[in-house]
Amino acid sequence: MLPWRRLLRPLAVLTLAAAALVAPTGAAQAASAPSSGWNNWSCKPSAAHPRPVVLVHGTFGNSVDNWLGFAPYLVHRGYCVYSLDYGQLPGVPLFNGLGPIATSAGQLDAFVDRVLASTGAPKADLVGHSQGGMMPRYYLKFLGGAARVNALVGLAPDNHGTTLSGLTQLLPYFPGAADLISTATPGLADQIVGSAFQQKLNAGGDTVPGVSYTVIATKYDEVVTPYRSAFLDGANVRNVVLQDLCPLDLSEHVAIGLTDRIAWHEAVNALDPAHAERTTCASVFD
Repeated sequence: MLPWRRLLRPLAVLTLAAAALVAPTGAAQAASAPSSGWNNWSCKPSAAHPRPVVLVHGTFGNSVDNWLGFAPYLVHRGYCVYSLDYGQLPGVPLFNGLGPIATSAGQLDAFVDRVLASTGAPKADLVGHSQGGMMPRYYLKFLGGAARVNALVGLAPDNHGTTLSGLTQLLPYFPGAADLISTATPGLADQIVGSAFQQKLNAGGDTVPGVSYTVIATKYDEVVTPYRSAFLDGANVRNVVLQDLCPLDLSEHVAIGLTDRIAWHEAVNALDPAHAERTTCASVFD
């Protein structure tokens, strides 16, 4: 074995560890959400909730596992809810969000158009977890999505990239590692602090006119680091730290999207600000 291949072994371990952190818990079995709940293409938005909600999963996630909790939470409250799969790599089932993020944004573009055509709504709201809270910004900024989206809510989004708890800073010590990641999993490379994708996404400002932005971050985030790199600057932005809403909330990167009802309550406030109710530790019972 060549010496550089031996050097890459620790990096492979780090990559697998990162995958374990961001992959949804539980086995993914279904290819699409049940039509009786979300992804119900006969759903028509109500006067109370006139915009469909599109859920955008995170890295290593998929349209089902990432939303087994939050999608029913929204459906129960009367929303038309949809989720997509994006960023698939050939021969890699279930674990998505690994392809080039610009390409993934194009997939989101097509999916939102399908949702709007089905529901008859002029605009949609987007809620994304991790990469799913950041990737739509490319759609809004470069693919004309701002004309079709009212609000973007990010649950622990890596809006300015991540150091992955410092692991990305080790890449220069492993010759060829950065090139390997870019080639094999470009969606991961795009999320590293300082990547060409991040520079393009954030050049000229974080936001676009006409869209409201909400970022819900957790100070215990071990994947999006530092956690405040999730925050956005610009008009119509609200940045929230989960622990400011409930100091007892210990959710980290995965839990904030998969199980945290306090984060979900605040996300619903962002979707319907006219009827927002204060989010506290008691919101877990809502």
